[in-house]
Amino acid sequence: MSGANSWLQRQRKTDLTELAQYTGLKNYESLKKPELELALDEYLAENSSTFSSDSKLANYYSSRARTVGSPVKKDADGPIEKLKVAKRRATKVAEEVIATPESEEEPISTTTAIARTPGRALSLASRIPLPATPADVAEAVDRSTVAVRTRVASLYKESGITEATHATRENLSTVTSVLFAISAFELYFLRPEILADRYAFTIPAIAFLGTKDFPVFIPDMFLLLTSSFWSPALLWAFTSVILPSVAGYFINLTLGSSNHGRVTRRTPPPQDSVVDPLTFSIAKALISYVVYGQGITFGGWIDETSIARINTAIFGGYKGVLTGTAITGIFSIYDAVLKK
Repeated sequence: MSGANSWLQRQRKTDLTELAQYTGLKNYESLKKPELELALDEYLAENSSTFSSDSKLANYYSSRARTVGSPVKKDADGPIEKLKVAKRRATKVAEEVIATPESEEEPISTTTAIARTPGRALSLASRIPLPATPADVAEAVDRSTVAVRTRVASLYKESGITEATHATRENLSTVTSVLFAISAFELYFLRPEILADRYAFTIPAIAFLGTKDFPVFIPDMFLLLTSSFWSPALLWAFTSVILPSVAGYFINLTLGSSNHGRVTRRTPPPQDSVVDPLTFSIAKALISYVVYGQGITFGGWIDETSIARINTAIFGGYKGVLTGTAITGIFSIYDAVLKK
């Protein structure tokens, strides 16, 4: 026999153990379930005369009868064969009656399996990671791109770069800013002349970066205590800032023109400048030409050495100063025209 009885195979290990204890099978405690099935099958087959009438083992013997056929032997006599046929039919009827509970149990288990299998299959399928489709990948990339773009836009907005840019443009778009820019340009070239640089220390070479020794120079602040700094510095301050500002303050053409023109509620009147930029530029040009271009010292009040030092230090000399005043004058005229 290749395997145990099918009815025994459907029983649990505990049921088989109870059945072995009930029938009196010995040495079954150490057997595994397949071995216990075979041992019970052989034991019950050998003792069929004893247990075949037992109602607890009726399902086993009916299942065995279907598998191996009727245990009643055939004889040669005809009347006996008829009796055997009758008995066989009666046995079959009895087997069908006895097998009815088993057949009723099988559909229930089958129905239960059918009812439970889809849920298990769906839960198992949901646990298995499936590869993403191209559409899912494209959608994920789009979501990531939108999230990054939104985050960058929010960071840019929170940084205040736009407000700072607009404020800087508004502050630089004035004639006063142009005047300060030209004065700073002149000071950039004048500072090394009146406040010379002195060697301070050397940054050693870094082989990893491939750099060389870099000497560092800083302004010699001790020159602030000498006249070689204050004489040209004060001369440039008077000729380029103080005297032109005084002239622009007292000769302010914007004061007389502020009352002209139509003023509405939406367009408030333009504010008057404290110093007229056009007058400032003209006065600076005249003073620079007289002092630096012609070398006039006004009776020795101005040091000729200071004039020469400033004239050589500023980019383009006195001509460069005149060019700066021409630029600021054009800007002041253009600004006045726009305000009208």
